[in-house]
Amino acid sequence: MTFGHYINRCRWAKINKRLTTETEQTMKATILILDGPNLNLVGVREPHIYGHQRVADYIEQLRRAYSDIEIVYRQSNHEGVLIDLLQEYGFGKACGIVLNGGGYSHTSVALRDCVAALTVPVAEVHISDISTREPFRQHSYLTEVCSFTIKGRGLDGYRVAIEQFIGGATEKTGNL
Repeated sequence: MTFGHYINRCRWAKINKRLTTETEQTMKATILILDGPNLNLVGVREPHIYGHQRVADYIEQLRRAYSDIEIVYRQSNHEGVLIDLLQEYGFGKACGIVLNGGGYSHTSVALRDCVAALTVPVAEVHISDISTREPFRQHSYLTEVCSFTIKGRGLDGYRVAIEQFIGGATEKTGNL
């Protein structure tokens, strides 16, 4: 199923069948971008690794560039909050999820199990290339349950994930 078809299915699930086609066409598809612990510090924390731009500023750029998509951004330092948000959006409220689990990517079986249960595609994004970092960062519990993984592209990895969804990446496609 292409993302376009997936978006239409998401829209349809949200719409009462009695509404007009015109109303259907005005509804935006939703993509959740969800960041884990310490990603609120990007732009300040270790800029030689994560860059100087703040995530909030970058998200605004994405919203302008993809005005036909509702981009919902959330960040939490708490594992349970991340799981709650994944469960809230991951069964059809969003058409796709871009997830940067931060440090929980390397430690959280609970986050992995939650992602495995979701019915919408999930993209795993890492700002840095975790395969070249410290040994404890090189394994992610999320990789095997996400549709695809983007690492080492800085904040632009979020845009690449959206483009992959638009291009139809809803099934497991591996590393990009």
